[in-house]
Amino acid sequence: MIDEFAKDNSERRELVMSVRLVSPSEVGVDSPKVNDYNSFAEAYAAVNETNLVNAYYERPAMLDLVGEAAGRRILDAGCGSGLLYAALRDRGALMSGFDSSAEMLELARRRLGDGADLRVTDLGGPLPYPDDAFDDVVASLVLHYLEDWGPALAELRRVLKPGGRLIASVDHPFAVHLMHREVGREAECDYFDTTNWTTEWTIGSQTALVSRWHRPLHATIEAFTGAGFRIEVISEPDPDPAAHERFPEAIAAMPRFLSFLFFVLRSE
Repeated sequence: MIDEFAKDNSERRELVMSVRLVSPSEVGVDSPKVNDYNSFAEAYAAVNETNLVNAYYERPAMLDLVGEAAGRRILDAGCGSGLLYAALRDRGALMSGFDSSAEMLELARRRLGDGADLRVTDLGGPLPYPDDAFDDVVASLVLHYLEDWGPALAELRRVLKPGGRLIASVDHPFAVHLMHREVGREAECDYFDTTNWTTEWTIGSQTALVSRWHRPLHATIEAFTGAGFRIEVISEPDPDPAAHERFPEAIAAMPRFLSFLFFVLRSE
């Protein structure tokens, strides 16, 4: 399923990312470092810029949920190579961003310029921003790298002004469960459990292990509300209309699909 979405159906030669589920027994002490975005930053950034699920599904959905951005102070948590940061800045937002990968931030700085407010910081630890600093935080496909969301959500709420918004996207929990079920490995990812799961990403000649945490919907909601957020929107959007022209075969086969789950949360 993911492989079909990752393929570019145009005739232009672009990087393609294939994804393979990895059994927990394969992720041992001798495995290469997991989630080492520094090692494949350029390849991943190139795929992220043009593929279906990121460029024509996840990023447009995040922008739609942010809405009017002009003049708003927005923190991009886990900004990667700066694609969402750039799009929001183009809409007039006053942007700051951080990521744990120095190589991804270097790509972001090339895109955004030396004046961009970019910092190397882990989401799970203290953030280098004062209280009430932002109107919005966007957390695009980053929370699911954490087993415990509590400290991260507490920090994001701290840096938001009272009544500020957290706009977040995560792996859709049913899609993750379905991926395992389709290959006969549902025992490794029971929908109702919070479970670590790993995939092997192959981009061109580069291979990397990426590990994330599956969290059922009820656990996700409990984490948000327990951290002092009120849920305003839960979204399972359609792809961007431009996807029909760019990926005609994939969209014809599956006009709507589950990949990510989106939230708009208000700090109370």
